[in-house]
Amino acid sequence: MISKKQQDISRRSFLKLLGGGAVATAAVMAGCKSKTESKAVEEYKQQVEPPVGKMTYRTNPNNQDKISILGYGMMRLPSKTENKDDFDQEMINRQIDYAIEHGVNYFDTSPVYCQGKSEACTGIALKKHDRKKIFIATKLSNFHPDTQSREASIAMYQNSLKELQTDYIDYYLLHAVGGAMFEFEKRYVENGMMDYLMKEREAGRIRNLGFSFHGKKEVFDEILATHDKYHWDFVQIELNYLDWDYADEISKSNVDASYLYAELQKKGIPAVVMEPLLGGRLANLPNYLAAELKSHAPERSVASWAFRYAGTPKGVLTVLSGMTYMEHLKDNLLSYCPLVPLSEQEQEYLHKKVADRIVGLENIPCNDCKYCMPCPYGIDIPAIFVHYNKCKNEGTLPRENVDAEYAKLRRNYLIGLDRAVPRLRQADHCISCGQCEPHCPQSIRIPRELRKISEFVEELRRSQEA
Repeated sequence: MISKKQQDISRRSFLKLLGGGAVATAAVMAGCKSKTESKAVEEYKQQVEPPVGKMTYRTNPNNQDKISILGYGMMRLPSKTENKDDFDQEMINRQIDYAIEHGVNYFDTSPVYCQGKSEACTGIALKKHDRKKIFIATKLSNFHPDTQSREASIAMYQNSLKELQTDYIDYYLLHAVGGAMFEFEKRYVENGMMDYLMKEREAGRIRNLGFSFHGKKEVFDEILATHDKYHWDFVQIELNYLDWDYADEISKSNVDASYLYAELQKKGIPAVVMEPLLGGRLANLPNYLAAELKSHAPERSVASWAFRYAGTPKGVLTVLSGMTYMEHLKDNLLSYCPLVPLSEQEQEYLHKKVADRIVGLENIPCNDCKYCMPCPYGIDIPAIFVHYNKCKNEGTLPRENVDAEYAKLRRNYLIGLDRAVPRLRQADHCISCGQCEPHCPQSIRIPRELRKISEFVEELRRSQEA
C-alpha cells in the first residue's frame, strides 16, 4: 500500500447497494437503539443478498490455514431488549449460521467482551458446526491485577476452553499489549505464562500464538524483537485508511499502521486487522465526505471503502468486524464475496482526499471499543463520545451566535443525548476517578473530555431554560 509519508520523502461492478454505510452511525455499530439506527437498518435492508461461494480467503503461510478475509468479531452482540447486556442467543446463532454459510470461518472473542458473556455465546453458536472447518480466536485478557498471577491467568485460559466448548484454540492472543514494557513483563513473563503458553502450543491446545497491539512504537519494537524467542505466529493490529498514516498524529501513544504492517512483513508474520471502521467512525463520515465517496462509486456503501482498504494488503490474514445486526453482516459480505482490492489510485484518494480532512475535524478519537467500561459510577463513556462526534461530523453542534438555528440545534442535541444516554449515565456524573483512562487504547484523557462535554451540556440546558 502507498504510504503518504513515503511519498513525501521520495513520497466495491459490485452488487448494488443503496449506501447503507453512509448513514450507519457509530451508535448503530455499537448496537444502540435509536431513530437513527432504524433509518440505517431500513437502508441496509434495501441491499441485495450476498452470494454464496464467493468469499475471498487468505492462506496463512506458516501453516496453510485457509482463512476468510472477513473475520467475525464477537465484541458487539445483538440484544433482545434495550438492555444491551440481554444478549439474543437465537439471533447470534442465526447470524453465525448465515456467516458460515457465506464462507466466514474465523471467529474472534475474549473473556472480557460483552460483560464477560461473549465466549459462552460464541461457544453455543459454533457448537453445531464442524470444528475442523472453523478457526476460533480468543485472548488472555488479564488486565486486572487480580487476574495476573500464574494461577489466575491459567484459570482464565482454561475457562475460555470451557466456555467455547472446545479442547483447543486456533489463534490465541495476549490481549492489548503496548502500553508499557513492564506491563507486558508483569502480565506474561514474570508469572511464567509465556513458558506455559508455549508448552500449550507444543501440545497442540494452542495452534497459533500472537498478540494484539495498542500502544507505543518502542514497546511494539521491543515485543517484536522477542520473535526469535517466542516465535509469534500472528499479530493483531489496528489498520484502516485513517490509521495508516495518521494514528500517531491523532493519538501520540499510537503507531501508524503503515509502520506496524511493514515491520510484520519483514519478519513474515501475518497480520490480523481490527478496527477497519474505527468503531464505526469511517462509516459515519461527515455528510460532505460521504456524498463525495458516493459520487465516486454510487453502487458502494461508504463502509465498503474501509473494508476493501483493510483487506487489500497481501499480508493481511483476516479483517475483523463486530456485526451487531444481520444487515451489517450482509453489507460486509458484499465487500468480501469476493474482495476486489483497491487500486493504488483509490488508496491514494482515501489517503489524501478523505483521511486528510477527517484528521482536521478534531473529534474525540473514541473507537467505541468499550475497554473503558464498566465505569464504577455507571457513566456510559463511549455513548457520550459517540453522540458528540456524530453531531460534530454532521455539523449539528449548537454554537451560540454562530448558528441561525441555534435553539433548534440545541434542542435536538439535548433530546438526542437523553435518548442515547440515560440522565444518570451522562458526563455530569463523572467524579474524575480516572479508573477508565489507563484502559483506553487511544490514550484519550477521558475525565477531561467528559468534563468538557458536561460543561457544554450544562450551558445548553441553562440556555434552554432562560
